[in-house]
Amino acid sequence: MPAYAPPPLPSDDKRWKIVNGTMRKNGFARYALIETLHTVQSSFGYLDDDAIRFVARSLRVPLSQAYGVVTFYHYFSLKPPGKHTLTICAGTACYIKGASRLIAAAEQHLGIAQGETTRDGQISLMTARCVGACSRAPVMLSDGEVSGEVTREQMAAQLERWAVE
Repeated sequence: MPAYAPPPLPSDDKRWKIVNGTMRKNGFARYALIETLHTVQSSFGYLDDDAIRFVARSLRVPLSQAYGVVTFYHYFSLKPPGKHTLTICAGTACYIKGASRLIAAAEQHLGIAQGETTRDGQISLMTARCVGACSRAPVMLSDGEVSGEVTREQMAAQLERWAVE
C-alpha cells in the first residue's frame, strides 16, 4: 500500500508550513483535528472555509465533522478578528459583579453585538465563560491584557484609545 500523500498546501504562505508541521507530527491522523484547527486559528486568527476544507481533506476527516468541531467549540472563529479585541468575562463571579452591564455598554458604544467586529475592522467584542481572575471581577481583556474590577468608564476609555489609533 503506498504511503499517504497529503494535498498540496493552499498557498506559499509560511503559516501553512506551520499547520502542515502539526499534521505531519501527528502522522496526518484524524485525532489531530482539534490540534490542527488550533494551529490554523493561532496562525491566521480565524478559520475560513478554505482552511477548514484543507484540514479536513488532509486528515481524511468528513467535512461535516470538521465543521461540527469548529462550530461546537467557543474558541474557534469563522470571521477575521479586528485589529483589537475586547473580551469581557461572563463567568459567574464577573456576572454577579456586573459583566452583563459592561457587555451591554460595549455593544452600545461599538454598535455591534458580542462576537462581532466593527465595520471598520478595528475592534472585535468577545465574551469568555471564565478567564480565571474571579477575585478581580468584573474582568476584561484588552488585546489579551487582563484588567480587573473594571468600570464602564474604564472600558469606554480603552475603546476610545483604540478608536484614535
